[in-house]
Amino acid sequence: MDWIDGIQNALTYIEENLMEEIDYDAAARRAASSSYHFQRVFSILCGYTVGEYIRNRRLALAGAELAAGRIKVIDAALKYGYESPDSFARAFKKFHGVLPSEARGASLRSFSPLRIKLSLEGASMMKYKIEERPALILTGFKRRFNGAPVDRRSQDHNMWVNTRVDQYILKGMAPDRETMYEVIRNQDDEGYDFYIAWELEPIDTENLAESLNDPEIAARFEKITVPAGLYLVCETERCKYPTNLYNGFRLRVANEVLPGSGYELDDRPEVVKFHWFYRCGDEEYNSRRYMELWLPIVKKP
Repeated sequence: MDWIDGIQNALTYIEENLMEEIDYDAAARRAASSSYHFQRVFSILCGYTVGEYIRNRRLALAGAELAAGRIKVIDAALKYGYESPDSFARAFKKFHGVLPSEARGASLRSFSPLRIKLSLEGASMMKYKIEERPALILTGFKRRFNGAPVDRRSQDHNMWVNTRVDQYILKGMAPDRETMYEVIRNQDDEGYDFYIAWELEPIDTENLAESLNDPEIAARFEKITVPAGLYLVCETERCKYPTNLYNGFRLRVANEVLPGSGYELDDRPEVVKFHWFYRCGDEEYNSRRYMELWLPIVKKP
């Protein structure tokens, strides 16, 4: 079974059991993969976590039933898996923009079932390698984000824009100022931890307060350990702003490289390594920038 057929089988299972508690392990078995791999790749390919997709489908169906007058609000809450009418009303308003009691005659959102299709694109190339990486010790700061990590123009982009001071502090301490990292870990149905980080000298990493001579500032940062292990490492093309390529690049890796590799995603952090070359006014030098995407993998059973 190929990955396209597998994930479509999982989607069919979810659709057939929308009114029941969805067993993620059972969905993953339909996709012939581990539960963790299924959930991670689902979020990359589909743009939603599995939980977001299920909630959106249920709320869309609930809206249609309420708009048609076929069900009472209290019954809809129970039918679509909410513990109380109040929790259902909050989720319904967040999704549709109106309360369930206002659904008749209101403008509601639809959310149709996903259908996975194979499309043939241009025969482009991508540099990648599968290699064992030693443990990586970084220093950085984090935010907890909602949903799936798919849009660099939203939560993570805003974090880069609004944390310039902390970035300058760590960049000023880093031996290699043209290399920086993003780390994604602790992914679940609700969201993920997102880190911006640099690789400092070991003495600075272990004694940050002393190195900064300011314990209060040092408390804003933490040590981040990326465990040793096997990674699928893919490189973007060289250009001035490789960050603009990120969404499509990550999708291509999951859709084109990973399925035929003989590996599946592992429960370790995902890393983006930036090679951000900069010389003031030197466009040729600055256009050598690129990103490496490190996806943690294990051999398929």
